[in-house]
Amino acid sequence: MKLSQIIVSLVSGMLFGIGLALSGMMDPKIVTAFLNPFGDWNYSLAFVMASAISVTAPAFYFIFKKNKPILDDSFYVSDLKNIDKKLLIGGALFGIGWGIYGLCPGPAIAQLFSYQPEIIIFVFAMMGGMLATEKLSR
Repeated sequence: MKLSQIIVSLVSGMLFGIGLALSGMMDPKIVTAFLNPFGDWNYSLAFVMASAISVTAPAFYFIFKKNKPILDDSFYVSDLKNIDKKLLIGGALFGIGWGIYGLCPGPAIAQLFSYQPEIIIFVFAMMGGMLATEKLSR
């Protein structure tokens, strides 16, 4: 990895973390309230997603007009487009885990340094699930 790639990774990670913190998306109560439209629904997550998409989509439009990225030799874009059993089961399990605890991987990792035992357990369990799935799918 080149120094420029490391710097861009650090800056984008910091922006992501700051965005998560400022928007309140690191609070499982806000996320679970969004996932409960039949209770005391909190729609703020929808605005965070819409804001992120409204910035990212136009940027991707211009970025992918180039032959290659500025700091690498090629774009790394998946060509998988089919909806299969693995995708549906994985999405359902992700949603169940997200709904039970109220965190997805980005906010969970961002909260690791809060040293809350439940966050640390969640992240290690999440990594264990990913490793187990990787081993079982081979």
